[in-house]
Amino acid sequence: MSFLLLSLLVSGINEAFVRLLSIRSKFLWAYLRDTMDGSGPEGKAWLPAKVGEVFGALPFLRDPRPAHSDQPSPAESRMPAGETRADDAMTNLLYERVREIDHPKAGRTSIANLPPERFATAVMEMAATDPGGVEALLGRLQSMGSPLYGHLKGVWESAQRDMDRFRKGVESWFDSEMQRLSSLYRRYVKWVVALLGLVVVLLFSMDGLEYAKTLLRDNAFRAGVAAVAAGDPATVGELKAKCTQDIKLADCLTETLSSPALVKVFDHAIVSVSIPAEGDPGVNWNGGVWWERITTLSHWPGYLLTYVAILFGAPFWWDLFRRLTGIRSRR
Repeated sequence: MSFLLLSLLVSGINEAFVRLLSIRSKFLWAYLRDTMDGSGPEGKAWLPAKVGEVFGALPFLRDPRPAHSDQPSPAESRMPAGETRADDAMTNLLYERVREIDHPKAGRTSIANLPPERFATAVMEMAATDPGGVEALLGRLQSMGSPLYGHLKGVWESAQRDMDRFRKGVESWFDSEMQRLSSLYRRYVKWVVALLGLVVVLLFSMDGLEYAKTLLRDNAFRAGVAAVAAGDPATVGELKAKCTQDIKLADCLTETLSSPALVKVFDHAIVSVSIPAEGDPGVNWNGGVWWERITTLSHWPGYLLTYVAILFGAPFWWDLFRRLTGIRSRR
């Protein structure tokens, strides 16, 4: 249960930063900048190329998103004329065609998901503004040095210049690009979660080996676990009766979280919160004890064990806890 709580904490902190800094939206528009306009300032790609840029460049330094507009998409696209270099013209033009799905808030666009069908429709609308159609759009992209030219040129040739097949081809291509982008995003998120997991383990100074010893010394908890492991019908039936009814789910979790072994293991955090039976909660600063634990090498194998356990993720520990208690999945 402790590993589940720490994993949830890591996931919660990560999600808070993602929402606060609009990371998903920045990631999408960084890809669109690279694909439609080419490299950004100083010839650098907008998408993170190194792990360091995941923590620094994209979240805090560069914002690839177009300026937010609460106006509906115009009836006609305003194609830039006379462009001879790759700049933000095409990305802004794309946003002009899809901004009706944006959230009404100030600042930059919050669009973090662009459906392939909407992207293909926007491309077709941009092509429709020129009498030359798709051929003229491809020519303009080529003159701008846009990387999108090569992708659309291949789709156009594969579609044998059929508009309906071209639209479906653009949808298929963009969908595969979004899948590749999602895989890249998840890979970068793993690095972020790994760093957050290390920080959480050290702040709580949770020694997994010490935690195991504490559980072994908690007679009531050990007896309950042994009964469940042995398949004692009475104990298993009691757990299921308590944990499978919605009205008693809170009681089940409360009792588990109130286990002396579980409560004690979190008392070593740099800051601990005590909730007495009567009165107001109190916050305790444990800086001295925390630092002594951190600088004691004998605790580090336990920290490593806890860190590895957190990397399994909250879904793994929740599934394990659910199987142990008998809680069933519900929508």
